[in-house]
Amino acid sequence: MDPTSSTSSERGTVLVTGATGYIGGLLVPKLLEAGWSVRALSRSAERVGSRPWADEIDVVEGDVTSGEDLRTALSGVDVAYYLVHSMDGGGDLARRDRELAEGFASAAADQGVGRIVYLGGLHPEGADLSVHLASRVEVGQVFLDGSVPAAVLQAAVILGDGSVSFDMLRYLTERLPAMVAPHWLRNRIQPIAVDDALHYLVGAAGLPAQVNRTFDIGGPDVLTYEEMIQRFAAVNGLRRRLILPIPVLTPWLASHWVGLITPVEADVAKPLVGSLVHEVVRREWDLDQYVGLPSEGLVGFDEAVRRAMRGVRSRAGRKG
Repeated sequence: MDPTSSTSSERGTVLVTGATGYIGGLLVPKLLEAGWSVRALSRSAERVGSRPWADEIDVVEGDVTSGEDLRTALSGVDVAYYLVHSMDGGGDLARRDRELAEGFASAAADQGVGRIVYLGGLHPEGADLSVHLASRVEVGQVFLDGSVPAAVLQAAVILGDGSVSFDMLRYLTERLPAMVAPHWLRNRIQPIAVDDALHYLVGAAGLPAQVNRTFDIGGPDVLTYEEMIQRFAAVNGLRRRLILPIPVLTPWLASHWVGLITPVEADVAKPLVGSLVHEVVRREWDLDQYVGLPSEGLVGFDEAVRRAMRGVRSRAGRKG
């Protein structure tokens, strides 16, 4: 559809960047269900067109690096979702992510957008963060410092079929009945089921205009990564895994180890592993007061794994 031909919605119009990515692709139909008119900015209209919801949204073919494309995509938009970031946040990529966020914030202000929603990473205050996690925090701060009110949602491991974080957990557990692992696998993590992350993301679009802040999101369980491996194994009928922690496996080495053991490429594993160095636990539950909990409550770790594995097996069945 042409963006100028979109029918009006009682709730208004949202723009989703990264609509062909994992979270973006799941978020679009949820926003449609909630009554929003949805527009997507994508470098490939053809890729968007392959999605089952493609005929229900407007598509602007363009790039977040182009001011002209951003102005076209953001024209008449009430809420803009920024779901763009580099998996490897090192060096120039961190600078690039900051500059892209600054350009997006500026274009959103010029077009009179009412709110920006960004999904960043849960992190401890005052810690020496990994380059990737620090970059995501910086992008969130760019939006908070801008003139358009922002909701910066901060999540740790997202549990769902297609989530790279979940894939890494699954492959490590399935392929290694015994493993040496870095000692920081005993740091605490508060994972979140993808369904709950989507609930919070959709709800953030309707926040009061004056709200401009970060929100921690997470599920009901706080576990170490080691406990997540053992719980994954138990849910899927696997024997308890033998995990031997060693102090010398740096994040850089660990990411290459993950790349060797699993299909997750080392360049993708690097930022994920770097984030696990920190304890990432939800410090506040304020977003619940604005958007409420999901109708059936937050999904626990075991149930989130079951749901994700149903998707994995369904895809495997279709391929077979």
